[in-house]
Amino acid sequence: MVTIRDAEQAERWRGEAERWRGEAERLADENGRLRVHGIELKGQVEALAEKVATLSRLLFGDSSEKQKKKRGRASEDDEHDDVDGGGGDACGEGGGRRRGQRPGSRGHGRRDYSHLETEEEVHDVDEGQRRCTRCGTAYADFGEETSEQIDWRVKVVRIVHRRRSYRAACGCAERGVVTAPVPAKPIAKGRFTSQFLARLLVDKYVSGRPLSRIAASLSHEGFEVAPGTLVGALKTCSGLLAPLDAQIRDRNAAAGHLHVDETSWKVFETVAGKANQRWWLWVFVAADTTLFTIEPSRSTRVLADHLDIDLAAGELTAGRRLLVSSDFFTVYQALDRVQGVDALWCWAHIRRYFIRAGDAHPQALARWRDAWLGRIARLYAAHETLADTQPGSPAHLQAEADFAACLEAMDVARQVETDDATLHPAALKVLATLDHEWDGLVRHREFPQLPLDNNTAERGLRSPVVGRKNYYGSGAVWAATLAGRIWSITATIARAGGNPLEHLIGYLDACATAGGRPPDDDVLAGFLPWRATVEQQARWQTHRGGPSP
Repeated sequence: MVTIRDAEQAERWRGEAERWRGEAERLADENGRLRVHGIELKGQVEALAEKVATLSRLLFGDSSEKQKKKRGRASEDDEHDDVDGGGGDACGEGGGRRRGQRPGSRGHGRRDYSHLETEEEVHDVDEGQRRCTRCGTAYADFGEETSEQIDWRVKVVRIVHRRRSYRAACGCAERGVVTAPVPAKPIAKGRFTSQFLARLLVDKYVSGRPLSRIAASLSHEGFEVAPGTLVGALKTCSGLLAPLDAQIRDRNAAAGHLHVDETSWKVFETVAGKANQRWWLWVFVAADTTLFTIEPSRSTRVLADHLDIDLAAGELTAGRRLLVSSDFFTVYQALDRVQGVDALWCWAHIRRYFIRAGDAHPQALARWRDAWLGRIARLYAAHETLADTQPGSPAHLQAEADFAACLEAMDVARQVETDDATLHPAALKVLATLDHEWDGLVRHREFPQLPLDNNTAERGLRSPVVGRKNYYGSGAVWAATLAGRIWSITATIARAGGNPLEHLIGYLDACATAGGRPPDDDVLAGFLPWRATVEQQARWQTHRGGPSP
């Protein structure tokens, strides 16, 4: 028989059970949320660990593009490096020989500097030492011994132009006074010669020295000049260089193959519609030109404006084809979708993904990383052989087969590993990137004469990057425009084997002859490597004081 007390206790325990059931459900929900949060935190930790490993390698370790060579075996790629590291192997592995001349090997001897301006100093023996100490007979001439030193002199010279005048001494109806003409100047009312301005441009933009240091260096030679005075001279030079830059820009835009890259650049001028001071320095490297331009954005519009692309229609100029070597940034992905453009993705870039994943998770992914680096190294070796052999020759056909076999081995490996559920998530992320960019990577098989990577563009950015470290950027938009112009001109001339300093001196002399204005087109042609005659090129392919060695 159930009593009232029993019924009350049963009801109380049912309420207690319901309360604990609700608490269990709450704890289960909270546990689920904590599990999700834990997974998110684990992902963040892995991402941060990967970033720390990458930054540690950049700061303390060797460049990912600079690995030691295997002993007794040449590197697969001695030419490919990036803007962050020095020259070296893109895909070499293992330990190798040290740099420099091998002990016991035949040296190349001393360089010939006979082209330099030469001064001779005669050093004679004291007269008292030219006689026999016993009999006093004078020694006979026995020739001489010759040695040389190299002196480095910086000299600032003040040139005073004295223009003679003459007056008529007769009563004829002629001019009463004649005066010698005013010397030609690149800047009409300026005090600086063409050579001074050219050295200023090279010192600032090629050597990457801030104007304050240049002014300090000049003061050491006795020439006190305010940096503002140098700024004014540079601003005038920008207009003089504009036509030369325009010719390089047009030539570059019409090229059939371009290496393209970009890096950040500061422009410390407030511009309407621009929220910050972060601009972008773009480089376009063609066969015979290198173009630099500093733009306010990193968008596809920069590529469209330079390459004359109709973004709405998504096509190049009718009938034109363009090959672009680049990394996988989104603007280049958009460029790959333009009709008439074929993208060649950078193998050195995808290689860095494998290195970073292996560095971030060395215990889990070191062997996996090394296996992929070996595959890429073999691909570079096959490509180098393919480029060095004569098309149609047995060696070339074998290299083609080896190159195709390397790509096939990679294709199989990436598909098998992608389906491996036990593979580390960081590795799967790299493989997903490889899968997404695969078409652009294997397209190199169709163009074996072109590099497998975009290191050409990355190396082109080195001089501007040095300037960015030294003087942070450009103070105004006109200064950014001038920087792009001078880098384009000097890099293009250097690619042609010319001396950028001599080229600028000659060009500014031509501006002076034209009355402080850019020269006419027929004169301008003599400063373009693809239009200049052999005689015209020789003028800016020499050093002052004699021919190049």
